[in-house]
This record gives sequence, structure tokens and C-alpha cells, in this order.
Amino acid sequence: MSTDPAPGAALALRDVVKHYGEQFAVDGVSLDIQPGEFVTFLGPSGSGKTTTLNMIAGFTRLTRGQIEMDGRAIAALPPHKRNIGMVFQHYALFPHMTAAENVGFPLRQRKVRGAELAQHVERALAMVRLEGFGDRYPRQLSGGQQQRVALARAVVFEPRVLLMDEPLGALDKKLREWLQLEIKRIHRELGITFIYVTHDQEEALVLSDRIAVFRDGRIDQLGTAEELYERPETLFVAEFVGDSNVFPGRVARAGERLEVVGDGYRLQVRDDRLLPDGSPAVVVVRPEGLRVANGNAEANTLDATVREVIYLGSSRRLELEFRNGRRGHLREASNAPHSFSEGDAIRVTWAPEDGVVVPDDRSLEQGVAEPSSVLTG
Repeated sequence: MSTDPAPGAALALRDVVKHYGEQFAVDGVSLDIQPGEFVTFLGPSGSGKTTTLNMIAGFTRLTRGQIEMDGRAIAALPPHKRNIGMVFQHYALFPHMTAAENVGFPLRQRKVRGAELAQHVERALAMVRLEGFGDRYPRQLSGGQQQRVALARAVVFEPRVLLMDEPLGALDKKLREWLQLEIKRIHRELGITFIYVTHDQEEALVLSDRIAVFRDGRIDQLGTAEELYERPETLFVAEFVGDSNVFPGRVARAGERLEVVGDGYRLQVRDDRLLPDGSPAVVVVRPEGLRVANGNAEANTLDATVREVIYLGSSRRLELEFRNGRRGHLREASNAPHSFSEGDAIRVTWAPEDGVVVPDDRSLEQGVAEPSSVLTG
């Protein structure tokens, strides 16, 4: 087995393209992944994330571009020569083999036998906390146990890269959350490079060193969980990664503090993005950034009507309708000193520092007002 002191491999994708006829599934993806990094491909169905993963694995041929592992081009190599492990959503275990036999299958393919085989299988099962389950067949295991067998099988031959394609999608929420922490632990222990595909943004935030958000075959933004949540660069990322309140308008003044003027509001945002005056923009405010105004005159204060109050245990979610008819929501602690009911009129506010402005690349079908017709909140 490998004795490489740096178990994880560096991966580089250079202008990778995959199209079927005239339809582009992946359209010019470039990405550098560091040795031992945990990178998640996040995006909706059809965004290109799984196709990109399959090209790295060798299951799908590139239309053009290049994939490199530690500087070596691998696009022409068959999957079994890439030293890459793979975990699928639906486990793909052999039903006629025991857990130990399933885990040992990649080693037998590599001509490992006898005591060495048994030792590596035992170690892999222990890593996924399945000691004593080696003689059970897949039908005798729960869904979570089957997925852990699949994970053990994918790493037993000590690959330098592990690919995971929505591996927890078929599991219930509580088990999925527990296995997320197990996957993080295994990543730390092994030190190999993980690439993980999911459409679940919470899962991506929990697991990843960095996240690549896919849209329409391209990467919309690449960054840490904190960067994507607190500093989204596009409206798509702002709405896909976490909940958002969005206020469209046009940039009315640039400088240290931008102002975005929309239908019934003039909003201040402290931001360093150099958006030209008059350009369409959207102010994004996370639900926890909104708060009930205390009566004093504050920037970014809007009248709203409470449409629904949703109790979430440690917090409450207030579904709001603003005076211009736009919907939003506010999240506050359940022990907040005030309480609201459906139909209550309230004023909400947020600090300029709690809003982020992004370019509005949509058509302005929502009727963004010109500055001359604005009513301040």
C-alpha cells in the first residue's frame, strides 16, 4: 500500500467542457483543489456538478479541457488507473457478499490476499465504526450502515482522492446529520482529498473547506462557507446558500456606503463593490440580520405586516409582507421580549453592515422603481 507522506492529491481542472450535441452540461469549469482539501460541488439538479465529478472519476469523457492530478494529466486514463475512490448515493453494494467481502473487493481486484487483505478490511470497518459487522449481508444492515460499508470500500485501497455523489441523500435527517460529522472525522483521519456533490446547502456548509456553487454548467462562486454566506457575489448564490431577504433597486450613490433605491425604499449598504450609479442591484439581508425597530429613526427601516409566525424551537420565524407587497422573513430568538400574531403591523430594520449588495443580472420584471418615485421607509 502507499507510503506517500502527503496522502491527498492536488487536482486541477482546466477549462473543462462536456456537451451532448448542442447542450452544454459543463461549460468551461476551471478549479484548483489542494492536497487534503474537502471541496463540495453545490448546486441544483442539472447544474453540472455530478457531470464534473464523473469526469474526474473517468466515468464520463471530456469534450475538451484537461484534468490533472499532482500535475499529471489523467483525462485519458481509465477509472481504475486514477487511484480515486467513489461513493454513490445508492451504495452499490454486492448483495451476495458480506460487508467484509464488499469492503475487500477493491483489494482483491488489486491482487491483495490473505492476512494483508483481512488487516486492511478490519481497519476500514473500524474506521467507519462497524467492528463486528463484517459477516453481515447488505440486507441485514440499515441504510446508514450500508452507506458506511460503501465508504469503507471506497477508502480501503488508500486512494489519494475520494469522490462522493450525494451519499446521504437517501437517509433521514437525523442519521444524515450524524453521518456528516462521521465523514468530517474520517476526512481528518485520512488526510486525503475529498470532493463531495450535494444539492443540500446546509450539508455543504457543515462539511466543506471550500464550496463551488454550480449554475448552468459553470461555477458561480468558489469560497469558504463563511464567504458564501456572508459575502455572496451573485444573487443566485445569495438565494441558494441560506435564506435571504432580497430588495431590488438601482445604485443611487457609490462610495464608502452604497445606496440602493427601489420600490418604496432607499437602502444603505456598507460595501466595497464598485457598482456604477444607476446599475440594477439587489440588497441581500439574512433573516437573522433583520430586527424589530425600537422606535428610533434608523437607516433601513421598513413597515411590514406579519403574515405568519412559525415556532422553530430555539427561534421564531416571522413571515412578513412589506408595504410594497414584497415578502420577506425575520428570525428571532423564541425568548424575545415581544410576541407577534398574524396581521400585526411592525417596523423592521437592519444595520448597513448587515446587508450585502450584489448586481441584479435578472430581467427587471419585478418593476424596480426609479429614484424619483421612491418613498423612504
